[in-house]
Amino acid sequence: MNWIYKQPVEIFFGCGEINRIFDLVKGYNAPLIVCSPYFVRSGLAENLKAEIKNAGIFSNVSPNPDIREVNECSEVLRQNKNDIIIALGGGSVIDLAKAASLKLNDIREVWGTGKDVTAEPVPIIAVPTTAGTGSEVTCVSVLTDRKTDRKMPLSSEKLYPKQAVVDPELLHSLPPHITASSGIDVLCHAVEGFWSKNHQPVCDTLALKAAKLILKYLPTAYKEPDNKNAREKTAEASLLAGLAFNLPKTTASHACSFPLTSIYSIPHGEACGLTLDYFVRINGEGEHTKELIKELGYKNANEFADKIYRLKKETGLRTGLADLNLSDEAVTRLVELSHHPNLYNNPVEITDDILFDMYNKLRKE
Repeated sequence: MNWIYKQPVEIFFGCGEINRIFDLVKGYNAPLIVCSPYFVRSGLAENLKAEIKNAGIFSNVSPNPDIREVNECSEVLRQNKNDIIIALGGGSVIDLAKAASLKLNDIREVWGTGKDVTAEPVPIIAVPTTAGTGSEVTCVSVLTDRKTDRKMPLSSEKLYPKQAVVDPELLHSLPPHITASSGIDVLCHAVEGFWSKNHQPVCDTLALKAAKLILKYLPTAYKEPDNKNAREKTAEASLLAGLAFNLPKTTASHACSFPLTSIYSIPHGEACGLTLDYFVRINGEGEHTKELIKELGYKNANEFADKIYRLKKETGLRTGLADLNLSDEAVTRLVELSHHPNLYNNPVEITDDILFDMYNKLRKE
C-alpha cells in the first residue's frame, strides 16, 4: 500500500488560545475579520477589531455560504488590500473565507469547473467556533449556488489555512441543536474518512480516535453545554476528524447531504448523519469497515448502525424525511443529485436502486 500524508496547517489547541491571534497578526498591515452576523451582535468581532490595528469586519455570511457572498468578500479584500484573514466561525465562515481568499472576480471561474486553482490566496487564521466541520485543517471549501440549488466542494492545496486556533471555550455558547448537528458531522467525517477508497494509515488512526471521542462525549456536550471536558473533547474530535478525512475525502453520506441541504435546507451535519447508519449497513461487510466497527467496540455493522440511530434520537436529530411529504418526483431528483463525486469514494458501489431504497425508507419515517 503506497500512501502520502500532508498537513501544512500550524495548529494551536487549548482553552484561551484565542488570545494567540494578537501575536499571529503582528507584521500584517490590514487584517480582515470574516465572521457570521452573530459575532457582530455578540460584540466579539468588535472586541477583536478594537485590539487589532487596521482591522476590518466582513459578516455577510449565511449558513451554507452562497457564491455571491464569496464574491462580495473577495471584492472587499481587493479594495481594502487586506493581507491576512481571521476566519471566526463555523464551517460556513471558514469555507467562505477560504474561497474569498483567492480574490477572484467570480469564484465560478474555478468552482464546479474542475480547473486547477492558481491564484495565490490571502493567508488565513482559522478560528472554529463549532465542533463539526474540521474546515480549519482542510483544503476544501463547500459552497452553494442558491439560484441553481447546487452545492459542492472546491478543493485545492491553495485553500489550506495558514494557522488554526482551536479554543474549546468558544463552544460554550452553542445551542444544543448546533452542537448535535455539528457533532454528527464529526462522526461522519471520521467514519467516511476511514472507509473511503482513498484511506491510509495515518488518517485511519486519526479517524478512529475522533470517532471514539465524539461517540463518548457528544451526548454530554448536548445535554450539558457548560461541561468543559465534553466541549474540549468534542473540539478535539472535530479537529482530528478534519485531519482524518482531508486526504481520503468523504463518501456516500456527504454526497447525499448536498441535495438534502441545498433543496430542503437541512443543516449540513444533520443531513450527513441522516444517512450514515444506512451506509454503515451497506458498507459493513467490507474487511476495512469491519476493522473500524471492531475497534469501536461493536459486534457488527447492524449494532453500530443501531448506535448511530439512537445517538440521533438522543440528540434531537432527524431520523427520517416524512415531514417533507416527498413525492416520487422529489425522490427521483434526490437520487439524481446524489451522484456527486464523493459517492464514488464509497467502498461499495452505490447504485440507483440502493439510493431509491434508502430515500423511500427515509420519506416514510
